[in-house]
Amino acid sequence: MRNKRNNEPMKGAMKMNVTYSQQGDYLLPNLTVPEEVPMPQGKYASLRKTYLMQHHYGLYLNLFTQGKLNAHLTEIQETASRRMALITTQMMAAEGINEALKAKDPMRWTGLVNNLQRTAEEQILQELIYN
Repeated sequence: MRNKRNNEPMKGAMKMNVTYSQQGDYLLPNLTVPEEVPMPQGKYASLRKTYLMQHHYGLYLNLFTQGKLNAHLTEIQETASRRMALITTQMMAAEGINEALKAKDPMRWTGLVNNLQRTAEEQILQELIYN
């Protein structure tokens, strides 16, 4: 890149080989997005992607154009899944929800575990997805 005033190279400018194509009266750069390895996305990755697209579009575009979006979403999915299992296990131990309760009163056990899972998920959404 050159300085417009004196046609000297700009300090700190990256040297890039950009090609252009003529579109009518305009020269447009031939830009491409780097190839990303397709990765399966789960619930938390999908929620994070939607959140980035709606509330942090600049960050979404940066990750997308650098080819890092899928890696970011996979990391979020894996971290959220691990945190969900850990938090649920810890909360079950703290509340005394165990296999004995499951054998004695399965409906109560199911209700308590579902409640703990919703609480853990709410915490994960605030920590990882919507920040």
